[in-house]
Amino acid sequence: MARFELKLPKMGESVAEATITSWLKEVGETIEADEAVLEIATDKVDSEVPSEVDGVLVEVLFNVDDVVQVGQTIAVIETEGEGNATTEAPKAEAAPVAAVQEVEKAVSVAKETVAAVVSSGDRFYSPLVKNMAKQEGIGQAELDAIPGTGKDGRVTKADMQAYLKNRGSQPVAVQPATPAVTAKSAAPKQTKTEIAPVIASGDDEIIEMTRMGKLIAHHMVESVQTSAHVQSFIEADVTKIWNWRKKVKADFAKREGENLTFTPIFMEAIAKALRDFPMMNISLQGNTIVKKKNINLGMAAALPDGNLIVPVIKNADQLNLVGMTKAVNDLASRARDNKLKPDDIQGGTYTVTNVGTFGSIMGTPIINQPQVGILALGAIRKVPAVIETPEGDFIGIRYKMFLSHSYDHRVVNGALGGQFVKAVKEYLEAWDSNREL
Repeated sequence: MARFELKLPKMGESVAEATITSWLKEVGETIEADEAVLEIATDKVDSEVPSEVDGVLVEVLFNVDDVVQVGQTIAVIETEGEGNATTEAPKAEAAPVAAVQEVEKAVSVAKETVAAVVSSGDRFYSPLVKNMAKQEGIGQAELDAIPGTGKDGRVTKADMQAYLKNRGSQPVAVQPATPAVTAKSAAPKQTKTEIAPVIASGDDEIIEMTRMGKLIAHHMVESVQTSAHVQSFIEADVTKIWNWRKKVKADFAKREGENLTFTPIFMEAIAKALRDFPMMNISLQGNTIVKKKNINLGMAAALPDGNLIVPVIKNADQLNLVGMTKAVNDLASRARDNKLKPDDIQGGTYTVTNVGTFGSIMGTPIINQPQVGILALGAIRKVPAVIETPEGDFIGIRYKMFLSHSYDHRVVNGALGGQFVKAVKEYLEAWDSNREL
């Protein structure tokens, strides 16, 4: 018999660790290749870890709520055949002893840490951050005041290290201002805590926000406080696209096995416009503008629990319509099934949200930080419109939609914001009705 070490897989460039949320298999159970063994949670997304081999789960090296580093062995699976059993067996025998001691130590530290500081309000702290706070004697109030640079404003290890490095000089500046700040902020905080008991009666249902819900709420508030949001609206005539899709969608589905929706068509036009206006494909870090080389389109998608997530289509400007359709359908399907991987939602440079899916004709979306723009696609409506021809103007029935562009006015002025959304409109209206796939 051979022993296979199941390791925590790499889950994206910025993800170095994950928290085990549940074990789906118990010691002694048979496991098939690609079958999920456990569930994990990261700062980005929740996902499953599948087995790479067929066999029997013989050892579990970490408990639920333990934090595991990428590449660490988390379980041992016994497989048939010899393979590298003779060389790897001694390592597998020795590993559990050290791992168990490490786990016991981590569990005891975690228990002490939770007693000292906890995730509060809309801030979620990883076990690593809690442990650092405990070791350095950082209390709840002080931890809540530390600005986070991680995803959704989360406090990272680097944030803690930077804060601790300058901590000695901070109390002098912060302490004298505390009474005045407290006096001004006391009333809002009291109002916040008093609202819940007042509106909740015996017949009301109290629903705890999910971890992802809290992260999204924090991310939205942070974005509004960070960026100077400005909107530009424009109406596009998509009659040519409507008629063309109606003509080709059946053949497309038969040939490609994919449903051709309007979303990939719109994504193609937006990717082209970003190529024309590269200063919309940027991020702002302090006083420095980071001009992104790749065009990675974020696509807001609904999750089964009602929350939204933004999977990313990488290098969207390099995809043809068939490739774009497959990418859109794949990400949307995996979002609905909660099967997105952390890497699927990283690296976005510009975001698109389809508010028309829910019947809205337009919207004013909040920018997905650290990007500087987001485009909302309104519902396609059949409306009477003035049609200009060489023979004169007349009234006809057209398919139209509103494009709502929110952008960060700190770095994107009205001219650029307006020109960009106008370019998207022109690409859509110039659609070739005879286009072949």
